[in-house]
Amino acid sequence: MQLSNDRLASRIFTTGLLALLATLGAGQERALVAQQTAGPSADASPDLTFTRDIAPILQENCQVCHQPGAIGPMSLMTYQDVRRYARRISRMVEARDMPPYQYDTDVGIQHLKEDWRMKDEDIATITAWVAAGTPEGDPADMPPPVEWPDPAKFRLADRFGPPDVIVKSDPYDVPSVGQDRWWRPVVPTGITGDRCIMAIETKPSVEGRAVAHHANSSFKVGGETAGRLSEYALGKVGEIVPEGACRRAPANSEVEFDIHYWPNGVDLEDDQVEVGIWFHPEEYEGTYDQTLTLYFLNGGRGYDIPPHGTLMTQGFHSFDTPVRIDSFQPHGHTRLVAMSLQILRKDGRRETASMISNWSALWHHSHIYDDDAAPLLEVGDQLIITGWYDNTENNRYNPDPDQWVGIGDRTADEMSHAWLAVTHLDEDGLEKIKAEREGKLISQQPDR
Repeated sequence: MQLSNDRLASRIFTTGLLALLATLGAGQERALVAQQTAGPSADASPDLTFTRDIAPILQENCQVCHQPGAIGPMSLMTYQDVRRYARRISRMVEARDMPPYQYDTDVGIQHLKEDWRMKDEDIATITAWVAAGTPEGDPADMPPPVEWPDPAKFRLADRFGPPDVIVKSDPYDVPSVGQDRWWRPVVPTGITGDRCIMAIETKPSVEGRAVAHHANSSFKVGGETAGRLSEYALGKVGEIVPEGACRRAPANSEVEFDIHYWPNGVDLEDDQVEVGIWFHPEEYEGTYDQTLTLYFLNGGRGYDIPPHGTLMTQGFHSFDTPVRIDSFQPHGHTRLVAMSLQILRKDGRRETASMISNWSALWHHSHIYDDDAAPLLEVGDQLIITGWYDNTENNRYNPDPDQWVGIGDRTADEMSHAWLAVTHLDEDGLEKIKAEREGKLISQQPDR
């Protein structure tokens, strides 16, 4: 089974918490080595084999990270590799801890772009194969190996070609040991005319992914901020602006970076973060502006979580015009465990757009809604964003439940906000989108 370049590009994982993952992975691997695969179950399927049924699923969902030299703590390239960890793999996929895309499957909008979640039938196949005793099968049934993309490339380049503009931060030396540090250089873009952005990807260096906690970027013109360019956090791929919308790149602009480095044992000299920008054709203007904005939850600017305590924060946001919510990305650190996005309609109805109830700071995903599924808000509707925090020993990612935790920018602190990409409509635009969606629904109905 050979994957398309687009599919491969969307599956690349570039988390920067390498040290934490290595610590967790090492402990997991020691435990896994001691485990033996299960014997066959009476109700397990006797027909499933690794070569015919399991290897293609692993290529599609797992091997991009679980191969020699990649981020995964173990390789899952061969039958011997996989059989060694079979029970653990079964539990991880059944719990949806892997592949790492924390988004609930039973509530909210389920039609997403760049969706990493494993299909239910693939999960069932893996668990049944493990229950059947992990039979290998005929080596002739093995799919050809996948040609994985170069990790130094922009991952969206396979879809859009080389970026039209690449903006690089000024070099920075990151020590192997020390406190969190921030690097905020301002560099020219070289953009000579106003353009509408089609896609954006922020890319730390391959070595810098170990220490680049986040990298935000904004346009500046004449020394004044002129809109957000992009946001990057651990594990994020990129941003794609929907057709008809325009995230504007102003002429003669500069980009101001806000890079958070977290020294964790990797000594880097002259590290740089790159932002690749793909433009629409020059004649493209876009009907409506799209913005990427950090939306605070109440308490997002000040709170404390006591030792062995929990917390919920909530924020309410309304708009002066109709809007379409294009993407939702929770943000927090190691005590944030869940976040939801809801809509309170002006007639009192409450709708859940998205729920992430198993959130992890190891994986920051921008959940991009399909064009026909993106939530529409009328004037008078409100967004409700809710975050839940767990500073107890029950939180597996909590480094120290004995500590008070407050709001702050350090990795040891907490945050309380979400990133939303919003297309700002007018009444005509709102009604046009509604009519287009209704027309598609009617056309999809079977003839009677």
